[in-house]
Amino acid sequence: MSPGTTSPVTSGTKTVDIAIVGGGLVGASLACALAPLIERHGLSVAVIEASPILDLASAPWQPSFDARASAISLGTALHFTDMGVWPEMAEEAAAIRRIHVSERGHFGATRLDARELSVEALGHVVPNAWMGRVLHRRLTGLPLAWYCPDRVETIEPAEGGYRLALDSGAKLQARLTVLADGGRSGLKERLGIASDAQPYDQVALIASVEMSRPHQGVAWERFTREGPIALLPLRGQAMELVWTHAAGEERRRLSLAEGDFLAELQAAFGDRAGRFRRVGSRHAYPLSLVTARETTRPGLAVLGNAAHALHPVAGQGFNLALRGVMDLVASLEAGLAAGRPVGDAGVLEAFDARRDADRRNVIRFSDGLVRLFGIDSRLLGHARAAGLIGLNLAGPLRRDLARRAMGLER
Repeated sequence: MSPGTTSPVTSGTKTVDIAIVGGGLVGASLACALAPLIERHGLSVAVIEASPILDLASAPWQPSFDARASAISLGTALHFTDMGVWPEMAEEAAAIRRIHVSERGHFGATRLDARELSVEALGHVVPNAWMGRVLHRRLTGLPLAWYCPDRVETIEPAEGGYRLALDSGAKLQARLTVLADGGRSGLKERLGIASDAQPYDQVALIASVEMSRPHQGVAWERFTREGPIALLPLRGQAMELVWTHAAGEERRRLSLAEGDFLAELQAAFGDRAGRFRRVGSRHAYPLSLVTARETTRPGLAVLGNAAHALHPVAGQGFNLALRGVMDLVASLEAGLAAGRPVGDAGVLEAFDARRDADRRNVIRFSDGLVRLFGIDSRLLGHARAAGLIGLNLAGPLRRDLARRAMGLER
């Protein structure tokens, strides 16, 4: 069925106010954030997730050295506080107290310090599995309709929203459907929503590394000729490594013996953070800038990586996604207060307008960093070093950058 046409609601179809496609970090965060609207307005919400992730919420927690982690800003932590999940989430979080940005082979650096902004931390690093576990524990206490494991087989416009047919045979009619599936399902494309993709011809090699000394809450962003290397503090003396490679160059390092890998990482990064003593499982992910040309239609919203996938250089992907979650909830609440249904075109247009500037600013900043530090030029290298020194000396400018990194300003 082509976009814009509708089909009638058929018997055996369950009608819900909101259907969230994807129960991962973004979808689960949205479901948690909707809790006040569920209580006040009696909204019916369904979550469709292909993986049996609900089982993880009740299983014994076993911290893993190899666990993937995400850097969340202070603003994101405040949003999680509003949802009532931050105290438990903080149990496995490592605080980022300082951020150190430098370029290999050049003098000059920019340092952002939590003390300068009178905050306890600029952000935190949380294992993704723990974050998901805490969110799903919260969801078990909400009156949600769970379809898990299940997946959307077909989606099509219907009168008053969208109709979804699931693999299990269930059929849903949703006044508002939110695609929060990371863009992996192809649903967005089936609805005719195109995306603009700009491959960076780069691959991120991600692993946990153990350091020879305590990291003291310092996050490192080190620009090298090969690409940026980020080290994010984890609990204990472990750090999350995000090492950018030219596409294809990562294959050799994925296969290196541990000692050889650590030696090459030490040579690339330097000794500022200490010695690298151990590395966990290594994973590689191709990098590109992907932005959906549409993020809303009447009865439809697109969130998270389905709407925008960023380079990890600035660590803003999940933080941008969560601000989208909170802005959508705020727009829905304003619409409901004005007597408008959740899938109302005007409500979703207001949400899209609310997101536009933040989305453009973060994309421009992340993409600009990749391209600026990706140019191999001695003259430009000196200019970048001077810029880092100048930024470090300019207190107000540095503090403004820190507040933006913390998600407190857009």
